[in-house]
Amino acid sequence: MPRLTDLAHAAVRAALTTGEIAIDATAGNGNDTRFLSEIVGPPGRVFAFDVQPEALARTADTIKSASHITLLKRDHAEMREAIPKELHGKIGAVMFNLGYLPGGDHSLTTQAASTLKAISAALELLRPDGVLTVVAYPGHAGGAEETEAVARFLNDLPGEFVMREEFAEVSRHAAPRLFVVHKQLTVG
Repeated sequence: MPRLTDLAHAAVRAALTTGEIAIDATAGNGNDTRFLSEIVGPPGRVFAFDVQPEALARTADTIKSASHITLLKRDHAEMREAIPKELHGKIGAVMFNLGYLPGGDHSLTTQAASTLKAISAALELLRPDGVLTVVAYPGHAGGAEETEAVARFLNDLPGEFVMREEFAEVSRHAAPRLFVVHKQLTVG
């Protein structure tokens, strides 16, 4: 079975095009930021959020130099305020990779309350036919609670959103989970 991050990339690749705007809500090591940057190219724009200076430094190292990427040392829960108002409703894709910074301090993790606020903002920021992906990791301290909170929130979305979920291994209780949400062009 493909890795969940590869499945998330495939979902984004199918929805996002050159020149669009995208958000990496959890920059981490910068892999999703680089991926989004490669799709939208210099005519587009990528915003990457992380609260940890170490994560932003790693992301900067991963992307090298790209003038169309903006790194923001901000909580992803501040996404609505951080993204310029003229871009609201125009974002082609938002990616979340929850948990902790690989190789970093494992006590610093994403939290359910801020993640749900960020996901809510991301859904508002999406353009019609845009996509949101969330890779959640229930296997670390607090991860199961965050994953379940995300699942409940996304399962109760209004009709303009279509949510589908993929599992890494259905047989493993603590297996990572992928949530993919598409904002429909029209409701009805």
